[in-house]
Amino acid sequence: MKKTVITLSIVAALVLSLAGCGLARPAVSQTPAVAEQNVSGETAEVQIEPAATPAPAPAAVRQDGERFEEVIILEGMEETVHYEHVRNEALGLEMDYDYESFVRHSEPDREWFVSVWDDPNHPENYLEVTADTGNAELVASAVGAALSNQYELYTETFQLNRAGSCIYIEASEEKGGGTMAPMLQSVYVIPAADGCRIATAHYAIEGAEGFGRRFNYMVNTLTVLDREMGSTVSDEMALSAIRQYCIESNPDLEGILNAGEYPVYWEITSSDESQVVVLYRSYTGAETRYYIDRTTGAARVTEFVPGITPGEMQSEESVNVWDYMG
Repeated sequence: MKKTVITLSIVAALVLSLAGCGLARPAVSQTPAVAEQNVSGETAEVQIEPAATPAPAPAAVRQDGERFEEVIILEGMEETVHYEHVRNEALGLEMDYDYESFVRHSEPDREWFVSVWDDPNHPENYLEVTADTGNAELVASAVGAALSNQYELYTETFQLNRAGSCIYIEASEEKGGGTMAPMLQSVYVIPAADGCRIATAHYAIEGAEGFGRRFNYMVNTLTVLDREMGSTVSDEMALSAIRQYCIESNPDLEGILNAGEYPVYWEITSSDESQVVVLYRSYTGAETRYYIDRTTGAARVTEFVPGITPGEMQSEESVNVWDYMG
């Protein structure tokens, strides 16, 4: 399990003010220059045309799996693409994807679209879309904190064609600045009534011109729907709810997360049909485990401090995760 909030697969793709980068930046007014080295070691500028955002228009009413054609702009040229409509009410979204370029994988906690040229077991170029019950700003903060360990980030508020305003995070420059990362991420955190939707584009630097643009077009087709919430607590819901509970319980925690000076994370350590266990590793080093009943949402809480307590100690803390859903 990644030591970040879910989405976290989510983050994606994670995520970004890179004056000389802007590889997947969806809202730019001029063509950005990307510095890259040629064979002789000299630096040359490569012009990358910003993605064109489709003109706002009402989304057509389509069924899951319905196929149709659209025209997009790549490298200044029109290209006809063949889209398939995706409707996932469990995640609370519908969108379109280029089925000739990507393979759709639909799972209970995510939709993801992998390049047809990639190894499906180890993909490099893919778009992952998940849902989170947490507040969009808090989720974006957690995504940014995770990505900042490896990247310099560019963040802005961006208007999507169908989903409206979102928080956009671009990760394309390695930590410390000055060098483009071999693998890039662009993350769109989209507010929703029940939390947010997170679309994370992952792609190699060589694919920024093509994959980055195609992913941007796909995210611009995303529409937020009301989610069909189940009667039991999923792993994703448990992780997000406990994170939200910890932040609300400790007013200083959000600032500590943003600073990124201390290791803080949440992860699933155990999961079966009746119970899910969420571990919260505090910046103090203490480990708190929440044993959550999937039906009632009630959590039994234990605490363990390495080097101080002999093992997990039962806590008097009481929490019900249903109170922190959205």
